[in-house]
Amino acid sequence: MKQRIVTGVIAGLVFITLLVLGGYWYAGLIVLLSILGYREYLQMNGYMKYKLTSAVGLIALLYITIPWKFVGISSPISTSAIIWFAMFLLLFITVASKNKITIDQVSVILLGVVYIAFGFYYMIAARLAEHGLFWTILVFVCIWASDSGAYFVGSKLGKNLLWPQISPKKSIEGAIGGVVISMIAAFIFAWFAPDLLGFGKALGLGFIIAVVGQVGDLIQSAYKRVKGIKDTGTLLPGHGGVLDRMDSWLIVFPFVYLIGIIPM
Repeated sequence: MKQRIVTGVIAGLVFITLLVLGGYWYAGLIVLLSILGYREYLQMNGYMKYKLTSAVGLIALLYITIPWKFVGISSPISTSAIIWFAMFLLLFITVASKNKITIDQVSVILLGVVYIAFGFYYMIAARLAEHGLFWTILVFVCIWASDSGAYFVGSKLGKNLLWPQISPKKSIEGAIGGVVISMIAAFIFAWFAPDLLGFGKALGLGFIIAVVGQVGDLIQSAYKRVKGIKDTGTLLPGHGGVLDRMDSWLIVFPFVYLIGIIPM
């Protein structure tokens, strides 16, 4: 627990500092995390030995994640096009390798690219938007409030398991506690910035972030259970890897943007 706390405090301070600085500092950090997350994903699936397919996935991931407009470059092809070309190349590799690399393997790689790249891209897009610092911190605080609320309420009051086949320690009481704390956190943001966020929308936003964030956590738990591993990596001692710590982020940021509840 001591190692977990020390690591969490140091990592948290570095992350928040770069988030506040914004610009290249924050974008660079997020792109780096996307690369590390992709590497963890390959290791988790045992695909590090597939150099060519991994490289195709990495190129697609970077193309999607990097905010080209911010760096002053007009991207030559659309995101949907890069996904299609990555798919085409990966499928061609299955043919060229005479099925030594199978369609199942390249499908998993392409899924990982979409999952990781879009999650990290929208973390950057949120920060670069108008009032981006406000909205990005709001989303992060609600995620962290949900996680903390679920943990502490579940530890004290948890009696009914939420989804024991996937995550045996999570409780229904903890999940509800996480939702309530997230809604309170969002309400506080509205209290201090009513011109940006109304109270009703804040409560709805806090609810959605908590629920979707918990789903993101369960998705990663389900994946790790299938693979028979506890953590996706060892980057953060006591916390696991990038995908362990950012499982909720990867789902929440695209979700709140795609349904249009925060401006980006």
